[in-house]
Amino acid sequence: MKRWIVALALVAWTPCVQAADPPKTTTSTPAKPAAESAKPATAKPAPAVVDSLGMLEKAVAKDSTKFDNLYKLGVMYLDRDRVSEASRVFHKAHQLKPKDARVMTNLGAAYDAAGDGATAQKWYAQALAAAPSDSVALCRMAASIHGQQKYDEAMKMLRDMLAQNRGAHCAYFTLGVAFADAGIYRDAIRMWKKVVELAPNSPEASSAKESIEVLEPFVQN
Repeated sequence: MKRWIVALALVAWTPCVQAADPPKTTTSTPAKPAAESAKPATAKPAPAVVDSLGMLEKAVAKDSTKFDNLYKLGVMYLDRDRVSEASRVFHKAHQLKPKDARVMTNLGAAYDAAGDGATAQKWYAQALAAAPSDSVALCRMAASIHGQQKYDEAMKMLRDMLAQNRGAHCAYFTLGVAFADAGIYRDAIRMWKKVVELAPNSPEASSAKESIEVLEPFVQN
């Protein structure tokens, strides 16, 4: 059970770029008279589905010098577990903005996803050199170190982080994963509830809620 719970929790670890338009509100239409409603209706064409990934791929193929497009495309590839493509795109973005901490953090995430924790941690270190207080880079570094079974080092990093910033929800999330991996389920639930409290609309909170629902029945029995 333990490893499955940890895998569930780690679903939230790819940062998302929101590009969709907000949903439009709809209003109810008064009923038509019977005679009018009896007329044959003209079928309306279904709205076209916007392929945002395809559009970005075409835009980058046409002009690979636009940083924002490269960054968004890399994030989309990571979201879809297309790790090698994400890494390639983020490397191009890094060439355009070598000091951008977000790009270096996501390069680390891509290497972690590919199973190369050592290279991932080099990129996190570069991100932290550019932005020492970047909570995402810190949390990913701790998660990567924990993944190498360097548990004490990872836990110290997370606790030091929380000592500096009590609102760093990703640190609580990662601590929850570490506690669940160690079988300390009550503390894992406590950490994940803190995530939901601090950042209820975050991807980490969504994953934390799912993990809490899985764990709580076992803790209560």
